[in-house]
Amino acid sequence: MGRGKIEIKRIENTTNRQVTFSKRRNGLLKKAYELSVLCDAEVAVIIFSNRGKLYEFADKSVNRTIERYKKVCAKDLRWETSISSKYYEGEIGNLIQEIDILRKVNRNLMGDNLSDLSLKELDLLQARIERGIQCVRSRKDEILHQELEALREREQILLVQNNFLRNQIAECQCENGSITPHMHNDEPPQFGTQDLLQGNLVGAIQERPQEDLNMSQFIVQRREEC
Repeated sequence: MGRGKIEIKRIENTTNRQVTFSKRRNGLLKKAYELSVLCDAEVAVIIFSNRGKLYEFADKSVNRTIERYKKVCAKDLRWETSISSKYYEGEIGNLIQEIDILRKVNRNLMGDNLSDLSLKELDLLQARIERGIQCVRSRKDEILHQELEALREREQILLVQNNFLRNQIAECQCENGSITPHMHNDEPPQFGTQDLLQGNLVGAIQERPQEDLNMSQFIVQRREEC
């Protein structure tokens, strides 16, 4: 009978785990040695146990193999960096070209640098400007319509408030209909000709000099006797 399939998971028993570690470690080192001899490969194996003990194998030298590994990784890293640099340089160049094109188009839209454009390019530019103007007018009309609707709504609100205030004033007038200010119903006072003349003379007396005061008083007395 063949051996059953072993489930790969951590061995909980400490003794069994240590025994398995020793057997598989020796088997791994043996396989590494056979690989180096049979295939003339440079092999290095480094193992640390759970207690921190080091086990290693190298057909030549572990340090030499590690240095060789670092050089290969550095070379690959430089190659990847070079590829990345070339890629980003190309992207930067494309972006610069796009920016120049956009600047040129913007100047053309502003009416500058039109001498280098052909008739076809001028037609395309004119069509683009007309489409832009149409979009601007459409948006402007939309904004004006919105503002007009807002003003109409405001007008309706003000009309409702105005009607409400008028109704309130009418109710107050109905409640206080018999009580009205006296000054609005009285007729203006009537003055006679004699009173008006006397008042004018009195005003003139107050404004004239002191030497004319006696003459003015005499005139007032004569008017009263008449």
